[in-house]
Amino acid sequence: SPSPPSLPANCSQFDGNGYRPAKPAISENRHPVYNVPSSKHQDMFTLTNMHIINDPNINGGEPTMAGTTVTVGTVVTTIYADGPEAATALASPALSPDAIETAIQYCANRDCDAAAIYCRGCRLRTEQEGLNTIDEYLAQFSAVRFAGSDLELRGPGAVPAVAPPPTLDALVRSWRGEGIFYLARRVIRRQKKNAAPRPKKMAGNLDAGPTPAMILVRPQLADNIGMVARAMANFGLEDLRLVAPRDGWPNEKALIAASGADFIIEAARASPTLVESIGDLQYVVATTARQRDLTKPVLTPEQAVAEITRRMAGGQRCGVMFGPERTGLESDEIAVADAVVMAPVNPRFASLNLAQAALLFGYEWMKATQHGTLGRVTNFEQPLETGLRLRGSEPATKEELLGFLSQLQSELERLGFFNAGHKRQAVMRNIHSMFSRMDATEQEVRTLRGIVATLSKGKGPARKPTG
Repeated sequence: SPSPPSLPANCSQFDGNGYRPAKPAISENRHPVYNVPSSKHQDMFTLTNMHIINDPNINGGEPTMAGTTVTVGTVVTTIYADGPEAATALASPALSPDAIETAIQYCANRDCDAAAIYCRGCRLRTEQEGLNTIDEYLAQFSAVRFAGSDLELRGPGAVPAVAPPPTLDALVRSWRGEGIFYLARRVIRRQKKNAAPRPKKMAGNLDAGPTPAMILVRPQLADNIGMVARAMANFGLEDLRLVAPRDGWPNEKALIAASGADFIIEAARASPTLVESIGDLQYVVATTARQRDLTKPVLTPEQAVAEITRRMAGGQRCGVMFGPERTGLESDEIAVADAVVMAPVNPRFASLNLAQAALLFGYEWMKATQHGTLGRVTNFEQPLETGLRLRGSEPATKEELLGFLSQLQSELERLGFFNAGHKRQAVMRNIHSMFSRMDATEQEVRTLRGIVATLSKGKGPARKPTG
């Protein structure tokens, strides 16, 4: 593709019909993404038009950095994987921080929608081209060859033969493209976190050391990955690993479903194979609801956690495998595990969804490590213990309780409650027993005395006359 024309100093964008004048620059003190001094930072409209060209006839119809053949998608994926220094080196002369920031913001905001021009390899371009199935995708090409095998697919398309991912299995997972705009949003979050770090943990939260890896094998829905991350955060588990996620990774739907467990989603590692995902671990258990014809220890979640805790105390790295939502783990995958984990369930309805299974293990992990608290703990909410919560009021003394009971008895006698005098002692004994069981606090006894006084004498306009 021919290189796009360079822009005159006083112009903003080449739109096919000529240059448009740039808007006046607005000076700011610091660069918003990189948090470095910048004397030439301009408003985003001017920056976008100055640095990015949207022209269907230039560079294969991809949003392109002005004066280069570098696409916005290349800038985003490079800075996401290798950092801003690698992104600046994509062009010669080097891309400026303003130009990189503009590309990130342009992509994160999906400004490409307005021009309907998208980067190759982005899921948005695949959708724009109307490719809804892998069959439609392959039909574009005259042939598709795979470097990892001798397989070759021939199609009716006019596009020359291409070399996609090394295997057909990898192509099935990746042909739709990546959500590059989502990568851009993650870059922005990462830069903001570096510029103004915010503690992830609330007051009194965990510092429990290493935790077992939660390994999701071929998860089908990104939403379920997010819900697993949320369950992990609930119980202090942070190492999330993914094996060949069907919808690709990273995925924005997972972040949404995580409901705040962003740090787990952003740190999650995706691997194409199970071997790569568990390669650094020394003890792995596999969860299943079905009996398998394998000679392996069978553990309950509680027993599995006890064994993992023991091994991790000795310095071993451990993990727990969970299978895909529809079928669970294959027997060949369970074969590489050291033990099988099965939960006590209704035998006629034994299957748990992915997040439920992760939560069940996480709960047992939290119980065993004893690092959790009852509910939330913040700067304003202190840890709770089981049992009666007094909320700052001391338990009533026997003197206070007996004083209330004496007041109650006097009023009952005055109002004729004890019709049969011979039952008076038995009734009062029952009343004493009832109020003694309630473990009343000082405040509760004062409230009860106020109730008895109001019922006997009235209060305010309803106060009964004396005499």
